Amino acid sequence: MVLKSVASVLAPAGAKGRLSILIFHRVLPLPDPLFPGEQDARRFDDVLRWLARWFRVLPLDQAVAHLAQGTLPSRAAAITFDDGYADNATEALPLLQKHGMTATFFVATSFLDGGRMWNDSLIEAVRLSRVETLDLRDAGMGLHPLGTVAERRQAIERLIPQIKYLDAAERLQAVARVERKAAVELPTNLMMTSPQVRQLRDAGMQIGAHTCNHPILARIDAAEAEREMANSKAALEAMLDEEVSMFAYPNGKPGKDYLAEHTRIAKAAGFAAAVSTAPGVSTAGTDVYQLPRFTPWDQTPLRYGVRMLDNLRNTRPAVA
Repeated sequence: MVLKSVASVLAPAGAKGRLSILIFHRVLPLPDPLFPGEQDARRFDDVLRWLARWFRVLPLDQAVAHLAQGTLPSRAAAITFDDGYADNATEALPLLQKHGMTATFFVATSFLDGGRMWNDSLIEAVRLSRVETLDLRDAGMGLHPLGTVAERRQAIERLIPQIKYLDAAERLQAVARVERKAAVELPTNLMMTSPQVRQLRDAGMQIGAHTCNHPILARIDAAEAEREMANSKAALEAMLDEEVSMFAYPNGKPGKDYLAEHTRIAKAAGFAAAVSTAPGVSTAGTDVYQLPRFTPWDQTPLRYGVRMLDNLRNTRPAVA
């Protein structure tokens, strides 16, 4: 009750309201030895129970509208997911329904129906490879032993930063090289199918756009960024036969992954709001096209709750 009381003081109702937007990506059925910190179903169930105790979880579009109108309830929060993983439908949805909550799922449309994001291709290549050592020295990416889970995790942690900010074509070439050296067949069921996206919508969840190919917008020209944003919106609207009004910037760091021009593109494309991955809470003065998001990774209710309270104090806008 103490956490709830403090949250009520820090995030009152009305014009001085503060909106906490939480960000998730996956909800795994079981813990992943490669990524023990990744959210699994048991932990997500715990998080939803804690949030129900401390906050009022609203659909994101409604929360943003209340924020603009000065009618936000106290302790307001919204839940979001990025990318469009299949476990959003198979694992997250039943738990959200169990707790009577809604979430917004930001979908990168080009990976639906059997596609894969580049980082998942790399991760699964390292995870599934039977080679003892992944030799990428000919590509300038080093030598990576794969004998233990810890070594595989270390290989992933070393490779992703080397590849992440390459130009799109170079990034795909680098990942393809890792795949060839790993000598594995990669899964095609990591991302949602189109029927699963419709399933989420039909269950009362909100679908948002997250570009088509998940590019780092700051690394591509404005015309391509506009196409990525507008085409993902159009694809989802055609799939769902309804307006898609929310957008999430890929990676989402202001000034690094997206720039001020992309906030203007989002507005011109017809989005009502857009979210970043900068920490903090939204207030009446927050740029609606740069809404911050934050999620603690603590595993006990006290630590999780205290971290949420700390974030409620962060009202300084992080802008591109």
